[in-house]
Amino acid sequence: MEICIVGAGYVGLTTAAALAVFGHEVECVDMDQAKINGLIQGKVPIYEPGLEDLITEYYSKNRLHFSSNVKESIKDHPIILIAVGTPSQNDGSCNLNFINQVIEIIASTINKYKIIITKSTVPPGTNELIHQTFIEMGIKDNLFDIVSNPEFLREGRALWDIFHPNKLVFGTKIDRPLEVLKKIYQKESAPFVFTSLTGAEMIKYASNVFLATKISFANEMARICDVFQVDYTDLQKGLGMDPRIGTDFLNAGLGFGGSCLPKDLSSLKHSALSHKLETKLLDAVMEINDTQIELYLKKLSTVLLNLTDKQITVWGVTFKPGTDDLRSSPALVLIQQLIQKGCRVHAYDPMVQLKLIDVISHLNQYESLNNSDALIIATEWEQFLNCNWSEVKSRMKGSIVLDARNCLDGETVRRQGLVYMGVGIR
Repeated sequence: MEICIVGAGYVGLTTAAALAVFGHEVECVDMDQAKINGLIQGKVPIYEPGLEDLITEYYSKNRLHFSSNVKESIKDHPIILIAVGTPSQNDGSCNLNFINQVIEIIASTINKYKIIITKSTVPPGTNELIHQTFIEMGIKDNLFDIVSNPEFLREGRALWDIFHPNKLVFGTKIDRPLEVLKKIYQKESAPFVFTSLTGAEMIKYASNVFLATKISFANEMARICDVFQVDYTDLQKGLGMDPRIGTDFLNAGLGFGGSCLPKDLSSLKHSALSHKLETKLLDAVMEINDTQIELYLKKLSTVLLNLTDKQITVWGVTFKPGTDDLRSSPALVLIQQLIQKGCRVHAYDPMVQLKLIDVISHLNQYESLNNSDALIIATEWEQFLNCNWSEVKSRMKGSIVLDARNCLDGETVRRQGLVYMGVGIR
């Protein structure tokens, strides 16, 4: 099948590579000429394990193409997959400007039947509005089908998730495009979920909001464990053994970040409020997440007393391991708050070197520790879990290790004469 993917961002590129593997001829288009030029030269603008190799392989096989001529590509392809960004606006609502631009181009060029698939995360009712917009513009309904096909990808494991999905969700108004949709993903054995346009949008939002809720629940439980001097890891183990709860997303720490959970939580809340519906649970989830960093800073202040002019090393700046994504990273917010309190901040991350005036960013993990009063683990990269704690001790001026991801073995750290601290961790 010939498929045009609009948007050469995270979702667009990973989906394009996977569909090329499935045997389709895919053209990924983006208005950013510099990005397209880079992709043609084999330079992938994001880090995702395995992605660069797939793009290089299938570009050379002539099954994967890149272009900045968005209008012509949309006009020439029977299947259009929209994967443009839908960032948050200041009020928490979803910015649909990029979606609207693509829809305008499709509407102005459509002259034969097309299946228009929205992969981007959009508020409930958006795809219905797209369908209605086409009808109001005089486009006959036999010329198009709108499909809501949300993605459920984890950064750092996106290709795995595409090749091993637990479900494929399709929202449509009629059954006409379903057989084509099945053929697009013919290599998959996952169950299909067929629903309405808005139903598919809600499945996506509900999934991410539930995960955010689970993280905030874990952080609230860790706070309570801290007060009662209970080891949260014991609680986590007990909860995870319950098949109704499961082990995923029960880690306590700085809170959730990234490009999806904060944005989708805010967007769903805004959509509900636009219908005069209060979202008390979502409000609580956001409040807990927004106060997590303050909790860890208070913990640090109990041993350093005055943070002014203290040298603090932060290991990890991406929002999670396995990615170079800094969007809504709790580690960045932590660093900014440390600076506001007068700290001298040094940072190290295996994927990203920060370019902030008030932060000294290091290329070497251990050199970042020289003369520091405290070390904070802000992202749980594997190399931090298995580091040389003897060398950590020898390089630091102080002895405090604040585990803001509850990812370290406290006893291993303490054996080197360091002071190990966490929330809900003994």
